[in-house]
Amino acid sequence: MTKHAYIELGLAVLKTEAEAISAMSARLDQSFYDACDLVLKCEGRIVVTGMGKSGHIGNKIAATLASTGTPSFFMHSGEASHGDLGMITAQDLVIALSNSGETSEITLLLPLLKRIGIPLIALTGNPSSSLARSADIHLDVSVSKEACPLGLAPTSSTTATLAMGDALAVAVLEARGFTEQDFALSHPGGHLGRRLLLRVADIMHIGNAIPLVTSGTTLKDTLLEMTAKGLGAAGVVDAASNQLVGIYTDGDLRRTFEKMPDIETARVDDFMTPNCVTIESERIASEALKIMHDKKINALMVVDQGLSVQGALNMHDLLRAGVV
Repeated sequence: MTKHAYIELGLAVLKTEAEAISAMSARLDQSFYDACDLVLKCEGRIVVTGMGKSGHIGNKIAATLASTGTPSFFMHSGEASHGDLGMITAQDLVIALSNSGETSEITLLLPLLKRIGIPLIALTGNPSSSLARSADIHLDVSVSKEACPLGLAPTSSTTATLAMGDALAVAVLEARGFTEQDFALSHPGGHLGRRLLLRVADIMHIGNAIPLVTSGTTLKDTLLEMTAKGLGAAGVVDAASNQLVGIYTDGDLRRTFEKMPDIETARVDDFMTPNCVTIESERIASEALKIMHDKKINALMVVDQGLSVQGALNMHDLLRAGVV
């Protein structure tokens, strides 16, 4: 096959699946509202079940629900009748996926779910199917054709089902008032979790690792302190009050040498940046990143409300922590 033929086939698949989702949007009606309302009112967990490719999609839907504030897990339909049905409690809600609506492993469960009294939401491509008729709420995810040229491999149908699951999860997310902070709590190992949960106190340098000199220190001794601590800056504190009065950075150093002072005798006070930008230790680390970006600086002194120095950090600390 030529490159053009491959591209044409790829475009045809994307077009077919996009049309399937577009057509489904016209069927979003009262049933979708009822499904969202039922999920919100569920006092237990959302149990998503399916077989084959629908099972794979169900696993993804369960994961999306769980990560957006709705406790959920996937139960394999084939294993359900061999003991896994014990995972379900009377407070739970089941979402069953089957394009045909006649998947035997799922229809076998229907009488049992009815007996326990568990609400059932069905996503099928056949509103007249056994699963659709047995469900409390049916969401129509039917497609006019599969993207597979043989019309056999689940393609458009699984895409439509996944899109409906996403729509349900996001609608419920909004209704719950789910925030970025909530999302981060369930994703502490991811970039967003680190960006939203990590605080300045978690990554700042403390104690003897803080580059500090007192007011009146010579430039030579200030440079020695900066070199020893390796943060590219040194805080300058008042000797009497121990309050931060300024900062001397690599940028200040470059500007200093334009004036060619005697570093043995020149005082840091005459070359530092007074009233420097600071941050408090309980602030989110991503706020430190924004401050550095907006102010075009690479280091920050961490102070309390009385301007006593608690720590220091620079851009490399944020990089190491995965905040950037």
